[in-house]
Amino acid sequence: MNRHTFFFIILFISGTVCSQKISCSPENRKAVESKIDKIQDIPKDVPGETLIAIGKTFVGTPYVAKTLETGSEESVVIELEGLDCTTFVENVLAFGLIKQDQNSDFDDFVKALEKIRYRGGNLNGYASRLHYFTEWITDNEDKGLITDITESLGGNNTPKALHFMTEHRSLYQALEEENTFQEMVKVENSLPDHPYCVLSVETLKENEDMLRSGDIVALATSIEGLDVTHTGFAIRMPNDRIHLLHASTSGAVKISDLPLVDYLKKINKNTGVIVARPIF
Repeated sequence: MNRHTFFFIILFISGTVCSQKISCSPENRKAVESKIDKIQDIPKDVPGETLIAIGKTFVGTPYVAKTLETGSEESVVIELEGLDCTTFVENVLAFGLIKQDQNSDFDDFVKALEKIRYRGGNLNGYASRLHYFTEWITDNEDKGLITDITESLGGNNTPKALHFMTEHRSLYQALEEENTFQEMVKVENSLPDHPYCVLSVETLKENEDMLRSGDIVALATSIEGLDVTHTGFAIRMPNDRIHLLHASTSGAVKISDLPLVDYLKKINKNTGVIVARPIF
Protein backbone atom coordinates (compact mmCIF):
# COMPACT_ATOMS: atom_id res chain seq x y z
CA MET A 1 0.00 0.00 0.00
CA ASN A 2 1.56 3.33 -1.04
CA ARG A 3 1.43 6.59 0.92
CA HIS A 4 -1.55 7.88 -1.09
CA THR A 5 -3.73 4.84 -0.46
CA PHE A 6 -6.40 5.36 2.18
CA PHE A 7 -7.91 2.84 4.52
CA PHE A 8 -11.22 3.31 6.27
CA ILE A 9 -12.01 2.82 9.95
CA ILE A 10 -15.47 2.65 11.49
CA LEU A 11 -15.62 4.31 14.90
CA PHE A 12 -17.62 2.89 17.78
CA ILE A 13 -18.63 5.39 20.43
CA SER A 14 -20.44 4.51 23.67
CA GLY A 15 -21.43 1.13 22.29
CA THR A 16 -23.18 2.54 19.21
CA VAL A 17 -21.98 2.51 15.64
CA CYS A 18 -20.80 5.86 14.27
CA SER A 19 -21.03 5.79 10.46
CA GLN A 20 -18.31 8.38 9.90
CA LYS A 21 -15.37 7.20 7.85
CA ILE A 22 -11.76 8.10 8.40
CA SER A 23 -9.37 8.54 5.49
CA CYS A 24 -5.83 7.89 6.69
CA SER A 25 -2.80 6.22 5.20
CA PRO A 26 -0.67 3.94 7.41
CA GLU A 27 2.08 6.57 7.22
CA ASN A 28 -0.23 9.28 8.50
CA ARG A 29 -1.47 7.12 11.35
CA LYS A 30 2.15 6.58 12.39
CA ALA A 31 2.77 10.33 12.07
CA VAL A 32 -0.15 11.08 14.40
CA GLU A 33 1.03 8.55 16.97
CA SER A 34 4.58 9.89 16.75
CA LYS A 35 3.33 13.47 17.18
CA ILE A 36 1.30 12.48 20.25
CA ASP A 37 4.46 11.09 21.82
CA LYS A 38 6.53 14.10 20.76
CA ILE A 39 4.23 16.72 22.30
CA GLN A 40 4.05 15.01 25.69
CA ASP A 41 7.13 16.92 26.86
CA ILE A 42 5.72 20.32 25.84
CA PRO A 43 4.67 22.29 28.94
CA LYS A 44 0.97 23.17 29.10
CA ASP A 45 1.19 25.97 31.67
CA VAL A 46 0.34 28.71 29.14
CA PRO A 47 -2.25 27.48 26.59
CA GLY A 48 -1.26 29.82 23.75
CA GLU A 49 2.42 29.05 24.13
CA THR A 50 1.60 25.33 24.18
CA LEU A 51 -0.17 25.63 20.81
CA ILE A 52 2.76 27.57 19.37
CA ALA A 53 5.16 24.86 20.54
CA ILE A 54 2.96 22.23 18.87
CA GLY A 55 2.73 24.37 15.74
CA LYS A 56 6.51 24.68 15.54
CA THR A 57 6.80 20.88 15.31
CA PHE A 58 5.17 21.22 11.87
CA VAL A 59 7.64 23.83 10.54
CA GLY A 60 8.90 22.66 7.14
CA THR A 61 5.84 20.52 6.40
CA PRO A 62 4.96 21.11 2.73
CA TYR A 63 1.98 23.26 1.78
CA VAL A 64 -0.56 21.15 -0.10
CA ALA A 65 -3.90 22.62 -1.15
CA LYS A 66 -7.28 20.86 -1.01
CA THR A 67 -6.18 17.83 0.99
CA LEU A 68 -9.76 17.48 2.26
CA GLU A 69 -11.31 17.57 -1.21
CA THR A 70 -11.17 13.83 -1.90
CA GLY A 71 -14.05 13.90 -4.35
CA SER A 72 -15.68 10.92 -2.69
CA GLU A 73 -17.94 10.45 0.29
CA GLU A 74 -17.02 12.94 3.02
CA SER A 75 -14.66 11.45 5.60
CA VAL A 76 -12.44 12.71 8.41
CA VAL A 77 -9.21 13.13 6.47
CA ILE A 78 -6.04 12.62 8.51
CA GLU A 79 -3.14 14.19 6.62
CA LEU A 80 0.02 15.41 8.31
CA GLU A 81 2.42 15.07 5.37
CA GLY A 82 0.97 18.08 3.56
CA LEU A 83 -1.09 20.91 5.06
CA ASP A 84 -3.03 23.94 3.90
CA CYS A 85 -3.58 26.92 6.17
CA THR A 86 -6.85 25.65 7.66
CA THR A 87 -5.79 22.04 8.18
CA PHE A 88 -2.62 23.31 9.86
CA VAL A 89 -4.70 25.29 12.38
CA GLU A 90 -7.12 22.38 12.88
CA ASN A 91 -4.40 19.80 13.46
CA VAL A 92 -2.53 22.01 15.93
CA LEU A 93 -5.75 22.63 17.87
CA ALA A 94 -6.62 18.92 17.84
CA PHE A 95 -3.22 17.98 19.26
CA GLY A 96 -3.53 20.78 21.81
CA LEU A 97 -6.97 19.53 22.83
CA ILE A 98 -5.93 15.93 23.38
CA LYS A 99 -2.78 17.02 25.21
CA GLN A 100 -5.05 17.81 28.16
CA ASP A 101 -5.12 14.03 28.74
CA GLN A 102 -1.72 12.37 28.90
CA ASN A 103 -3.28 9.03 27.92
CA SER A 104 -4.69 10.22 24.58
CA ASP A 105 -4.31 8.04 21.49
CA PHE A 106 -5.03 8.05 17.75
CA ASP A 107 -8.78 7.63 18.22
CA ASP A 108 -8.87 10.61 20.60
CA PHE A 109 -7.10 12.70 17.98
CA VAL A 110 -9.64 11.72 15.32
CA LYS A 111 -12.54 12.65 17.61
CA ALA A 112 -10.91 16.00 18.42
CA LEU A 113 -10.34 16.76 14.74
CA GLU A 114 -13.93 15.91 13.86
CA LYS A 115 -15.15 18.11 16.70
CA ILE A 116 -13.15 21.07 15.39
CA ARG A 117 -13.75 20.58 11.66
CA TYR A 118 -17.49 19.93 11.48
CA ARG A 119 -20.62 21.86 12.38
CA GLY A 120 -21.67 20.87 15.88
CA GLY A 121 -18.69 18.51 15.98
CA ASN A 122 -20.41 15.86 13.85
CA LEU A 123 -19.58 14.76 10.32
CA ASN A 124 -22.79 14.54 8.31
CA GLY A 125 -21.77 14.89 4.70
CA TYR A 126 -19.76 17.46 2.76
CA ALA A 127 -21.91 20.43 3.76
CA SER A 128 -21.41 19.71 7.46
CA ARG A 129 -17.75 20.69 7.15
CA LEU A 130 -17.10 24.29 8.26
CA HIS A 131 -15.96 25.57 4.86
CA TYR A 132 -16.31 29.29 5.64
CA PHE A 133 -13.86 30.29 8.34
CA THR A 134 -16.14 32.83 10.01
CA GLU A 135 -18.65 30.03 10.60
CA TRP A 136 -15.73 27.86 11.74
CA ILE A 137 -14.99 30.49 14.39
CA THR A 138 -18.63 30.85 15.46
CA ASP A 139 -19.15 27.10 15.67
CA ASN A 140 -15.98 26.42 17.64
CA GLU A 141 -16.85 29.30 19.94
CA ASP A 142 -20.21 27.61 20.58
CA LYS A 143 -18.31 24.42 21.44
CA GLY A 144 -16.31 26.32 24.07
CA LEU A 145 -12.97 25.87 22.30
CA ILE A 146 -12.24 29.47 21.29
CA THR A 147 -13.56 32.98 21.77
CA ASP A 148 -13.75 35.65 19.07
CA ILE A 149 -11.87 38.65 20.47
CA THR A 150 -11.94 40.82 17.32
CA GLU A 151 -14.46 43.31 18.67
CA SER A 152 -12.53 43.77 21.92
CA LEU A 153 -9.44 44.59 19.85
CA GLY A 154 -11.30 47.36 18.03
CA GLY A 155 -12.91 45.44 15.17
CA ASN A 156 -16.00 46.67 13.34
CA ASN A 157 -19.07 44.66 12.38
CA THR A 158 -18.80 43.64 8.72
CA PRO A 159 -22.00 42.11 7.31
CA LYS A 160 -21.36 40.18 4.12
CA ALA A 161 -23.30 37.59 2.17
CA LEU A 162 -21.24 34.42 1.66
CA HIS A 163 -21.85 32.53 -1.56
CA PHE A 164 -18.42 32.00 -3.11
CA MET A 165 -18.60 28.20 -3.14
CA THR A 166 -21.93 27.83 -4.91
CA GLU A 167 -21.15 30.63 -7.35
CA HIS A 168 -17.86 28.91 -8.19
CA ARG A 169 -19.28 25.40 -8.21
CA SER A 170 -16.74 24.09 -10.72
CA LEU A 171 -13.91 24.62 -8.21
CA TYR A 172 -15.36 22.04 -5.81
CA GLN A 173 -15.67 18.50 -7.11
CA ALA A 174 -18.14 17.49 -4.40
CA LEU A 175 -20.57 20.17 -5.56
CA GLU A 176 -21.02 18.38 -8.88
CA GLU A 177 -23.56 16.23 -7.03
CA GLU A 178 -26.85 18.15 -7.03
CA ASN A 179 -28.00 17.19 -3.52
CA THR A 180 -24.67 18.26 -2.06
CA PHE A 181 -24.84 21.51 -3.99
CA GLN A 182 -28.33 22.26 -2.65
CA GLU A 183 -27.15 21.50 0.90
CA MET A 184 -24.37 24.08 0.47
CA VAL A 185 -26.91 26.61 -0.82
CA LYS A 186 -28.86 26.12 2.41
CA VAL A 187 -25.70 26.55 4.49
CA GLU A 188 -24.77 29.77 2.71
CA ASN A 189 -28.29 31.13 3.08
CA SER A 190 -28.03 30.62 6.85
CA LEU A 191 -24.69 32.40 7.24
CA PRO A 192 -25.97 36.01 7.22
CA ASP A 193 -27.31 35.16 10.67
CA HIS A 194 -23.69 35.00 11.87
CA PRO A 195 -22.28 38.56 11.64
CA TYR A 196 -18.59 39.01 12.26
CA CYS A 197 -16.13 41.76 13.07
CA VAL A 198 -13.01 42.66 11.14
CA LEU A 199 -10.02 44.44 12.65
CA SER A 200 -8.46 46.88 10.20
CA VAL A 201 -4.70 46.85 9.66
CA GLU A 202 -4.46 50.35 11.13
CA THR A 203 -6.27 49.33 14.33
CA LEU A 204 -4.28 46.11 14.52
CA LYS A 205 -1.09 48.17 14.42
CA GLU A 206 -2.35 50.31 17.32
CA ASN A 207 -3.43 47.30 19.41
CA GLU A 208 -0.80 44.74 18.46
CA ASP A 209 0.31 44.49 22.09
CA MET A 210 -3.11 42.98 22.94
CA LEU A 211 -2.52 39.90 20.80
CA ARG A 212 -0.99 36.78 22.34
CA SER A 213 1.02 33.95 20.91
CA GLY A 214 -1.43 31.21 20.00
CA ASP A 215 -4.26 33.50 18.92
CA ILE A 216 -5.84 32.36 15.64
CA VAL A 217 -5.59 35.04 12.98
CA ALA A 218 -7.83 34.88 9.89
CA LEU A 219 -7.23 37.22 6.95
CA ALA A 220 -10.47 38.89 5.84
CA THR A 221 -10.97 39.68 2.17
CA SER A 222 -12.94 41.95 -0.14
CA ILE A 223 -13.44 39.11 -2.64
CA GLU A 224 -17.14 38.90 -3.45
CA GLY A 225 -18.94 36.16 -1.51
CA LEU A 226 -15.88 35.12 0.51
CA ASP A 227 -14.94 35.94 4.10
CA VAL A 228 -11.38 34.71 4.65
CA THR A 229 -8.47 33.79 2.38
CA HIS A 230 -5.84 32.59 4.86
CA THR A 231 -5.28 31.75 8.51
CA GLY A 232 -2.56 30.90 11.02
CA PHE A 233 -1.38 31.60 14.57
CA ALA A 234 -0.09 34.84 16.03
CA ILE A 235 3.41 34.40 17.43
CA ARG A 236 5.25 37.05 19.42
CA MET A 237 8.88 37.17 18.39
CA PRO A 238 11.91 38.28 20.47
CA ASN A 239 11.61 41.80 19.01
CA ASP A 240 8.13 41.92 20.64
CA ARG A 241 6.40 42.05 17.25
CA ILE A 242 3.58 39.72 16.26
CA HIS A 243 4.35 37.50 13.26
CA LEU A 244 2.29 34.69 11.66
CA LEU A 245 2.98 30.97 12.14
CA HIS A 246 1.19 29.42 9.19
CA ALA A 247 1.13 26.97 6.31
CA SER A 248 2.39 29.38 3.70
CA THR A 249 1.32 29.10 0.08
CA SER A 250 4.95 29.89 -0.74
CA GLY A 251 5.87 26.34 0.18
CA ALA A 252 5.65 25.12 3.78
CA VAL A 253 4.73 25.74 7.39
CA LYS A 254 6.85 28.67 8.55
CA ILE A 255 6.94 31.87 10.58
CA SER A 256 6.39 34.94 8.43
CA ASP A 257 9.52 36.95 7.74
CA LEU A 258 7.60 40.19 8.24
CA PRO A 259 5.57 41.26 11.26
CA LEU A 260 1.87 40.56 10.76
CA VAL A 261 0.97 44.22 10.12
CA ASP A 262 3.55 44.48 7.32
CA TYR A 263 2.69 41.03 5.98
CA LEU A 264 -0.97 42.05 5.59
CA LYS A 265 -0.08 45.08 3.51
CA LYS A 266 1.24 42.73 0.82
CA ILE A 267 -1.93 40.59 0.65
CA ASN A 268 -4.16 41.42 -2.31
CA LYS A 269 -7.73 42.44 -1.38
CA ASN A 270 -7.04 42.11 2.36
CA THR A 271 -9.43 44.10 4.57
CA GLY A 272 -7.96 43.24 7.97
CA VAL A 273 -8.10 40.29 10.33
CA ILE A 274 -10.43 38.30 12.55
CA VAL A 275 -8.86 37.08 15.80
CA ALA A 276 -9.98 34.12 17.92
CA ARG A 277 -8.35 33.01 21.16
CA PRO A 278 -8.24 29.30 22.10
CA ILE A 279 -9.49 28.78 25.67
CA PHE A 280 -8.17 25.31 26.47
